Amino acid sequence: MSGNHLKIVPENYVGAPNVEQLPAIIDIRNFSLSIHNQKIFEPLSLPIYRNHINTIIGPSGCGKSSLLHCITQLQSSEFNTQGSLLIDNVDIYQESVDLVNLRKNIGMIFQKPMPFPMSIRKNFSLPLKEHGVKNKYDIEQKMETSLRSVGLWKEVGSRLESQADRLSGGQQQRLCIARALALEPKALLMDEPCSALDPLASKTIEELILGLKEKYTILLVTHNLAQARRIADFVGFMWYHQNTGKLIEHNWANIIFDSPSNPITAAYVQGLTE
Repeated sequence: MSGNHLKIVPENYVGAPNVEQLPAIIDIRNFSLSIHNQKIFEPLSLPIYRNHINTIIGPSGCGKSSLLHCITQLQSSEFNTQGSLLIDNVDIYQESVDLVNLRKNIGMIFQKPMPFPMSIRKNFSLPLKEHGVKNKYDIEQKMETSLRSVGLWKEVGSRLESQADRLSGGQQQRLCIARALALEPKALLMDEPCSALDPLASKTIEELILGLKEKYTILLVTHNLAQARRIADFVGFMWYHQNTGKLIEHNWANIIFDSPSNPITAAYVQGLTE
Protein backbone atom coordinates (compact mmCIF):
# COMPACT_ATOMS: atom_id res chain seq x y z
CA MET A 1 0.00 0.00 0.00
CA SER A 2 1.20 3.47 -0.80
CA GLY A 3 2.77 5.45 2.00
CA ASN A 4 0.26 8.21 1.31
CA HIS A 5 -2.60 6.12 2.65
CA LEU A 6 -3.92 6.63 6.14
CA LYS A 7 -3.04 3.84 8.52
CA ILE A 8 -5.91 1.38 8.56
CA VAL A 9 -5.43 -1.05 11.47
CA PRO A 10 -3.80 0.13 14.71
CA GLU A 11 -1.16 -2.16 16.21
CA ASN A 12 -3.36 -2.94 19.23
CA TYR A 13 -6.33 -4.05 17.11
CA VAL A 14 -6.24 -7.81 17.64
CA GLY A 15 -7.88 -10.14 15.14
CA ALA A 16 -8.07 -7.82 12.14
CA PRO A 17 -6.89 -9.23 8.80
CA ASN A 18 -3.61 -7.88 7.52
CA VAL A 19 -4.81 -4.93 5.47
CA GLU A 20 -1.46 -4.69 3.70
CA GLN A 21 -2.42 -7.93 1.94
CA LEU A 22 -5.90 -6.78 0.87
CA PRO A 23 -6.03 -5.88 -2.83
CA ALA A 24 -7.32 -2.39 -3.63
CA ILE A 25 -9.20 -2.48 -6.93
CA ILE A 26 -9.51 1.34 -6.83
CA ASP A 27 -6.49 3.18 -5.47
CA ILE A 28 -6.88 6.93 -4.98
CA ARG A 29 -3.52 8.62 -4.39
CA ASN A 30 -3.07 12.24 -3.36
CA PHE A 31 -6.10 13.10 -5.48
CA SER A 32 -7.86 16.48 -5.38
CA LEU A 33 -10.70 18.23 -7.22
CA SER A 34 -11.27 21.93 -7.85
CA ILE A 35 -13.30 24.28 -10.02
CA HIS A 36 -12.35 27.86 -10.91
CA ASN A 37 -9.55 27.84 -8.30
CA GLN A 38 -11.99 26.70 -5.59
CA LYS A 39 -11.05 23.34 -4.11
CA ILE A 40 -13.90 20.84 -3.79
CA PHE A 41 -11.78 18.51 -1.68
CA GLU A 42 -8.16 18.54 -0.58
CA PRO A 43 -5.69 15.88 -1.76
CA LEU A 44 -6.72 12.53 -0.33
CA SER A 45 -5.47 8.97 -0.54
CA LEU A 46 -7.96 6.15 -0.20
CA PRO A 47 -7.81 2.44 -1.11
CA ILE A 48 -11.09 0.77 -2.10
CA TYR A 49 -10.70 -2.89 -1.18
CA ARG A 50 -11.82 -5.69 -3.48
CA ASN A 51 -14.90 -7.68 -2.40
CA HIS A 52 -15.57 -5.41 0.57
CA ILE A 53 -18.21 -2.79 1.25
CA ASN A 54 -16.30 0.48 1.37
CA THR A 55 -18.38 3.37 2.69
CA ILE A 56 -17.83 7.13 2.75
CA ILE A 57 -19.72 9.16 5.35
CA GLY A 58 -19.74 12.86 6.16
CA PRO A 59 -21.92 15.98 5.98
CA SER A 60 -23.33 17.45 2.78
CA GLY A 61 -20.92 19.54 0.79
CA CYS A 62 -17.69 17.78 1.69
CA GLY A 63 -17.17 16.19 -1.73
CA LYS A 64 -18.37 12.60 -1.26
CA SER A 65 -20.52 12.43 -4.39
CA SER A 66 -17.98 14.45 -6.34
CA LEU A 67 -15.38 11.80 -5.56
CA LEU A 68 -17.65 9.08 -6.97
CA HIS A 69 -18.14 11.13 -10.13
CA CYS A 70 -14.38 11.43 -10.51
CA ILE A 71 -13.99 7.64 -10.43
CA THR A 72 -16.22 7.33 -13.50
CA GLN A 73 -15.18 10.70 -14.97
CA LEU A 74 -18.72 12.04 -14.83
CA GLN A 75 -17.67 15.45 -13.58
CA SER A 76 -17.97 18.48 -15.85
CA SER A 77 -14.98 19.52 -17.96
CA GLU A 78 -14.82 22.71 -15.87
CA PHE A 79 -13.45 20.69 -12.96
CA ASN A 80 -9.73 20.13 -12.53
CA THR A 81 -8.15 17.08 -10.94
CA GLN A 82 -4.68 16.44 -9.59
CA GLY A 83 -3.07 13.27 -8.32
CA SER A 84 -3.67 9.69 -9.39
CA LEU A 85 -6.79 7.56 -9.51
CA LEU A 86 -5.95 3.97 -10.38
CA ILE A 87 -8.25 1.08 -11.23
CA ASP A 88 -6.41 -2.24 -11.32
CA ASN A 89 -3.16 -0.24 -11.35
CA VAL A 90 -4.12 1.82 -14.41
CA ASP A 91 -4.46 5.58 -13.95
CA ILE A 92 -7.87 6.39 -15.47
CA TYR A 93 -6.85 10.01 -16.13
CA GLN A 94 -4.41 9.00 -18.83
CA GLU A 95 -5.52 10.19 -22.27
CA SER A 96 -5.51 6.61 -23.57
CA VAL A 97 -8.25 5.44 -21.17
CA ASP A 98 -11.47 4.35 -22.91
CA LEU A 99 -14.32 6.06 -21.04
CA VAL A 100 -16.96 3.69 -22.42
CA ASN A 101 -15.03 0.71 -21.10
CA LEU A 102 -14.37 2.50 -17.81
CA ARG A 103 -18.07 3.07 -17.22
CA LYS A 104 -18.79 -0.55 -18.10
CA ASN A 105 -16.28 -1.78 -15.53
CA ILE A 106 -17.35 0.67 -12.82
CA GLY A 107 -21.13 0.71 -12.46
CA MET A 108 -22.79 3.80 -10.99
CA ILE A 109 -26.02 3.74 -8.97
CA PHE A 110 -27.48 7.17 -8.27
CA GLN A 111 -29.46 8.59 -5.36
CA LYS A 112 -32.68 8.65 -7.35
CA PRO A 113 -33.42 5.49 -9.35
CA MET A 114 -32.83 6.21 -13.03
CA PRO A 115 -34.37 3.51 -15.21
CA PHE A 116 -34.56 4.39 -18.88
CA PRO A 117 -38.10 5.56 -19.85
CA MET A 118 -38.73 2.41 -21.85
CA SER A 119 -39.56 -1.25 -21.26
CA ILE A 120 -37.79 -3.36 -18.66
CA ARG A 121 -36.37 -5.49 -21.49
CA LYS A 122 -34.94 -2.49 -23.35
CA ASN A 123 -33.31 -1.27 -20.12
CA PHE A 124 -31.01 -4.26 -20.60
CA SER A 125 -30.85 -4.75 -24.34
CA LEU A 126 -29.87 -1.14 -25.07
CA PRO A 127 -26.72 -0.95 -22.88
CA LEU A 128 -25.71 -4.53 -23.65
CA LYS A 129 -25.87 -3.88 -27.40
CA GLU A 130 -23.93 -0.64 -26.91
CA HIS A 131 -21.18 -2.66 -25.23
CA GLY A 132 -20.99 -5.26 -27.96
CA VAL A 133 -23.46 -7.96 -26.89
CA LYS A 134 -25.49 -8.53 -30.05
CA ASN A 135 -26.79 -12.09 -29.70
CA LYS A 136 -30.43 -12.06 -28.57
CA TYR A 137 -30.03 -15.23 -26.51
CA ASP A 138 -27.00 -13.79 -24.67
CA ILE A 139 -28.92 -10.59 -23.92
CA GLU A 140 -31.89 -12.57 -22.55
CA GLN A 141 -29.60 -14.72 -20.39
CA LYS A 142 -27.71 -11.76 -18.97
CA MET A 143 -30.96 -9.93 -18.25
CA GLU A 144 -32.52 -12.89 -16.44
CA THR A 145 -29.37 -13.67 -14.48
CA SER A 146 -29.03 -10.05 -13.36
CA LEU A 147 -32.70 -9.72 -12.42
CA ARG A 148 -32.48 -12.95 -10.42
CA SER A 149 -29.37 -11.70 -8.63
CA VAL A 150 -31.30 -8.71 -7.26
CA GLY A 151 -34.46 -10.68 -6.49
CA LEU A 152 -36.54 -9.08 -9.25
CA TRP A 153 -37.11 -11.92 -11.70
CA LYS A 154 -40.17 -13.34 -9.93
CA GLU A 155 -41.64 -9.83 -9.70
CA VAL A 156 -41.09 -8.66 -13.28
CA GLY A 157 -40.12 -11.71 -15.36
CA SER A 158 -43.65 -12.06 -16.76
CA ARG A 159 -43.97 -8.40 -17.75
CA LEU A 160 -40.71 -7.44 -19.38
CA GLU A 161 -42.47 -5.22 -21.91
CA SER A 162 -43.86 -3.01 -19.12
CA GLN A 163 -42.42 0.46 -18.62
CA ALA A 164 -39.55 0.35 -16.15
CA ASP A 165 -40.43 3.74 -14.66
CA ARG A 166 -43.80 2.39 -13.52
CA LEU A 167 -42.17 0.05 -11.02
CA SER A 168 -42.05 1.00 -7.35
CA GLY A 169 -39.09 3.05 -6.15
CA GLY A 170 -37.39 0.04 -4.58
CA GLN A 171 -37.96 -2.07 -7.68
CA GLN A 172 -36.57 0.70 -9.89
CA GLN A 173 -33.41 0.90 -7.80
CA ARG A 174 -32.93 -2.87 -7.93
CA LEU A 175 -33.49 -2.77 -11.68
CA CYS A 176 -30.79 -0.11 -12.01
CA ILE A 177 -28.42 -2.30 -9.99
CA ALA A 178 -29.32 -5.33 -12.15
CA ARG A 179 -28.74 -3.29 -15.31
CA ALA A 180 -25.25 -2.38 -14.09
CA LEU A 181 -24.53 -6.01 -13.13
CA ALA A 182 -25.52 -7.21 -16.61
CA LEU A 183 -22.40 -5.46 -17.93
CA GLU A 184 -20.25 -7.54 -15.54
CA PRO A 185 -18.50 -4.63 -13.80
CA LYS A 186 -15.51 -4.87 -11.51
CA ALA A 187 -17.05 -2.53 -8.93
CA LEU A 188 -20.27 -0.73 -8.10
CA LEU A 189 -20.38 2.88 -6.92
CA MET A 190 -23.55 3.78 -5.01
CA ASP A 191 -24.50 7.35 -4.17
CA GLU A 192 -27.12 7.33 -1.39
CA PRO A 193 -28.99 4.43 -3.06
CA CYS A 194 -31.63 4.22 -0.31
CA SER A 195 -32.30 7.89 0.39
CA ALA A 196 -35.43 8.01 -1.81
CA LEU A 197 -36.80 4.68 -0.55
CA ASP A 198 -39.07 3.67 2.31
CA PRO A 199 -37.60 1.62 5.21
CA LEU A 200 -38.75 -1.74 3.81
CA ALA A 201 -37.28 -1.06 0.35
CA SER A 202 -34.09 0.24 2.02
CA LYS A 203 -33.76 -2.99 3.99
CA THR A 204 -34.08 -4.98 0.76
CA ILE A 205 -31.34 -2.91 -0.90
CA GLU A 206 -29.05 -3.30 2.13
CA GLU A 207 -29.48 -7.07 2.09
CA LEU A 208 -28.75 -7.04 -1.63
CA ILE A 209 -25.55 -5.03 -1.13
CA LEU A 210 -24.36 -7.46 1.54
CA GLY A 211 -24.86 -10.34 -0.88
CA LEU A 212 -23.19 -8.59 -3.79
CA LYS A 213 -19.84 -8.14 -2.09
CA GLU A 214 -19.06 -11.82 -2.63
CA LYS A 215 -18.60 -11.05 -6.33
CA TYR A 216 -18.23 -7.27 -6.50
CA THR A 217 -16.42 -4.40 -4.84
CA ILE A 218 -18.82 -1.82 -3.41
CA LEU A 219 -18.14 1.86 -2.77
CA LEU A 220 -21.13 3.42 -1.04
CA VAL A 221 -21.76 7.05 -0.09
CA THR A 222 -24.36 7.46 2.64
CA HIS A 223 -25.59 10.00 5.17
CA ASN A 224 -27.25 7.18 7.10
CA LEU A 225 -24.84 6.31 9.90
CA ALA A 226 -26.99 3.39 11.05
CA GLN A 227 -26.84 1.95 7.54
CA ALA A 228 -23.06 2.30 7.45
CA ARG A 229 -22.83 0.53 10.83
CA ARG A 230 -24.95 -2.32 9.53
CA ILE A 231 -23.22 -3.06 6.25
CA ALA A 232 -19.81 -1.38 5.93
CA ASP A 233 -16.49 -3.20 6.16
CA PHE A 234 -14.48 0.02 5.82
CA VAL A 235 -15.50 3.62 6.42
CA GLY A 236 -13.89 6.83 5.22
CA PHE A 237 -15.03 9.97 7.04
CA MET A 238 -14.98 13.26 5.12
CA TRP A 239 -15.40 16.69 6.69
CA TYR A 240 -14.99 20.22 5.41
CA HIS A 241 -12.49 22.89 6.36
CA GLN A 242 -12.83 26.45 5.04
CA ASN A 243 -15.43 25.27 2.50
CA THR A 244 -13.15 22.50 1.26
CA GLY A 245 -13.73 18.78 1.74
CA LYS A 246 -11.13 16.73 3.56
CA LEU A 247 -10.69 13.05 4.34
CA ILE A 248 -10.33 12.94 8.11
CA GLU A 249 -10.05 9.25 8.81
CA HIS A 250 -10.30 5.84 7.09
CA ASN A 251 -10.47 2.56 8.95
CA TRP A 252 -12.34 -0.62 9.66
CA ALA A 253 -15.99 0.29 10.24
CA ASN A 254 -16.10 -0.85 13.87
CA ILE A 255 -13.05 1.26 14.69
CA ILE A 256 -14.53 4.37 13.06
CA PHE A 257 -17.75 3.97 15.03
CA ASP A 258 -16.38 2.68 18.34
CA SER A 259 -12.87 4.10 18.73
CA PRO A 260 -12.00 6.68 16.07
CA SER A 261 -8.65 8.44 16.33
CA ASN A 262 -9.94 11.93 15.48
CA PRO A 263 -12.27 13.87 17.83
CA ILE A 264 -14.20 15.29 14.86
CA THR A 265 -14.99 11.73 13.74
CA ALA A 266 -16.03 10.80 17.27
CA ALA A 267 -18.38 13.77 17.50
CA TYR A 268 -19.89 13.08 14.09
CA VAL A 269 -20.62 9.39 14.59
CA GLN A 270 -22.13 10.18 17.99
CA GLY A 271 -24.45 12.73 16.40
CA LEU A 272 -22.90 15.64 18.27
CA THR A 273 -22.16 17.66 15.16
CA GLU A 274 -23.58 18.06 11.65
